[in-house]
Amino acid sequence: MFLTRAERRRVRRRRRLFFFLAIVIALAAAASALDHAHPSHRGRPSNRPHSPTAHATSAGSADRPGGPVSQAAIGKGLGWADFHGIQLPVSRQAGPRHTRGGLAWGFADTRDGALLAAVNIAVRTAAQWGPDIYQPTIRYQVTGPDTAALLKADASDYAALRAAASIRSGQPAGRGYAVEAGYRFVDFTSAGAAVDIVTEGPGSGGTTVMVATRVEVLWLHGDWRVVAPPGGNWANSATALSSLTGYTAFPNEG
Repeated sequence: MFLTRAERRRVRRRRRLFFFLAIVIALAAAASALDHAHPSHRGRPSNRPHSPTAHATSAGSADRPGGPVSQAAIGKGLGWADFHGIQLPVSRQAGPRHTRGGLAWGFADTRDGALLAAVNIAVRTAAQWGPDIYQPTIRYQVTGPDTAALLKADASDYAALRAAASIRSGQPAGRGYAVEAGYRFVDFTSAGAAVDIVTEGPGSGGTTVMVATRVEVLWLHGDWRVVAPPGGNWANSATALSSLTGYTAFPNEG
């Protein structure tokens, strides 16, 4: 079957918008908020992420304030690593300590670590990276009652992306187009954290879309896990924005 030029343009626009919406969840949660992370060492990390349980354990870190959440600017020592066209934050102090096969795990039990885990894990739940990435990420690094729904939705979305992009099974369906814009801490305790992530990306007609998505993380089995969004759909946690007022802007990627 051959598509007309107009039909091919529509398919490309849909694909670009889908890529943006699928990764909007995590691209702006990309940094540590403290000047220097001092992770407490709980033994040597394993070579792969553990399966999460349903109960959070206290990390006991001194970095975790019990009062109002500070909107501190990003600290020093932040680096950037390319992931399918997206610049993701990395830190020697806060993690990820392990990156293999497109996965990332091993984050410090600090607020810095929670932020870096939120972006590095959540972005990898997007269907377009293929099942070799989204399946183990969701199975080992996502928790909550809607985890199965997220995995099922990804399988359906990836099938649609494969058909649109005409790629082999298991291959990534495209590169990322969104960029980080800002963040705002909502909560941070000894058991977990929540952060509103602001992401900018291409919309229809050449416009730029700005969205804030709430990402929650829990400290489970010695590492941070992302809580699956309601109904397994990150759109249920997203809100359109018109400006960065009230958020802390991210520095330019290196």
